[in-house]
Amino acid sequence: MHSEHRWGKVLAAALVFIPSCWAGEPFFVTYTAHMEDKGDLEIELKNVTGKPGENNRFLGSVLELEYGATSWWNSEVYLEGQSTANQSTFFTGYRWENRFRPWPRVHWINPVFYLEYENVNGASRALLEVVGNDGVADLNVPVQESRREVARELEAKLILDSTFKGWTLAENFIVEKDVRRGPYEFGYAVGIYRGLSNASRPGRCNFCRSNLQAGVEMYGGLGTGQSFGLRDTSHYVAPTVAWTLSRGVMFKVSPNFGLTDTSVPVLLRFGVVVEVEDFGSAVKKLFR
Repeated sequence: MHSEHRWGKVLAAALVFIPSCWAGEPFFVTYTAHMEDKGDLEIELKNVTGKPGENNRFLGSVLELEYGATSWWNSEVYLEGQSTANQSTFFTGYRWENRFRPWPRVHWINPVFYLEYENVNGASRALLEVVGNDGVADLNVPVQESRREVARELEAKLILDSTFKGWTLAENFIVEKDVRRGPYEFGYAVGIYRGLSNASRPGRCNFCRSNLQAGVEMYGGLGTGQSFGLRDTSHYVAPTVAWTLSRGVMFKVSPNFGLTDTSVPVLLRFGVVVEVEDFGSAVKKLFR
């Protein structure tokens, strides 16, 4: 069999024939303890758009490919790009993320450890987190100028979540450091959500309340190792809604509202998630 036929078969199986399940959570910034099962693949496209003051509107996009390597380890690749009105559109970098779950069983508080390497330039508009003194001023620099600065950073997160009476509460503490220079930068994210109904109907149902999740998240910077605290930091509050189709495709949207003078007044986040079960097994079968 020709290689192109093999890969065509993989894509067809992944996107059409492999059954899918509930696709993650509705948050864009906050992480929960949810992880992919071994052999499963999650494909997510995240977008954020905003207009910082009188400057040009931008769109930041991220393609995420997350794979369940084991029952306790997920690995993920991010590919980022941006487009700024009246300026330019280009690729801004990549990230490699790994998450580790120390205990397989569910507890009252569930911890996950997160470690990421990122190689992105200063024109990145993904806004996947806010740390240090990140703010609207960074987004006002013309992208052709800011892209000259490349950040090679390590980012660590302590992720905690708890589930009670249908609600999921998650808290993230973030530490980021450029591997070459600069201080440690800190940030946080916290969110709570629940499904609109715990009851499920037999068969496929795209418009049931059980397919809807709603919640709110808040995130922002906590200064640096040299100046830890809330002074000159950005913070956002963001209601969020997600709708999951019967085959595990999730659409989600979240308006974000800046709470400080250094924040972008309004951001709009929107995305789509596709959950692919047993992707690893499907690929292995092609090479037997």
